[in-house]
Amino acid sequence: MKYIALLALLLPTLSFATDYEIDPAHTTVGFKVRHLVSKTTGRFEKFKGSFTYDAKNAKAWKAETTIEATSINTEEPKRDKHLRSPDFFDVKKYPTITFKSTGVKDVDGNNATLMGDLTIHGVTKPVALKVEVGGEEKDPWGTQRAGFTATGKINRKDFGLTWNKAVEAGGFLVGDDVDLVLEVEGIAKPTKLSQK
Repeated sequence: MKYIALLALLLPTLSFATDYEIDPAHTTVGFKVRHLVSKTTGRFEKFKGSFTYDAKNAKAWKAETTIEATSINTEEPKRDKHLRSPDFFDVKKYPTITFKSTGVKDVDGNNATLMGDLTIHGVTKPVALKVEVGGEEKDPWGTQRAGFTATGKINRKDFGLTWNKAVEAGGFLVGDDVDLVLEVEGIAKPTKLSQK
């Protein structure tokens, strides 16, 4: 009885990480990059991945995703064709972009920095993403969901994407810094208990 009473006291304080499958219908993998005097926005439309979330233990947070480079879309077919070419992503040689988290730091409530390895164009570099967790909630059909916003900045030249054109007034056509903007929503994976 003593152990049962102790367990009853401990259970409310225990936290359990939940694994989620990324829901493509409610997820956006986007970016912004300077073009002359403004910024061009784009996104990747085909991807898959998963993440783990525990509201009481940020150390349990992790995420990974695989993106199809050929699915890039900036709403301009000629530009997208150029971006898929060897001048940029060279999608025939490097068909995927991947991210795998390596740790979490600077945790402050629902905000943290997610560290990870990003691979683009066959080059892997460490990146830091500022994450704001939206929380967990069940949808009207009883499916548990969780989501977060992640932002970061990378230099495309670090990944071998070096193509550019000089312009008459000086400078270059395309900026080096790329802003990453991700809106991610996931569906909870079935647990072993729920599968029985």
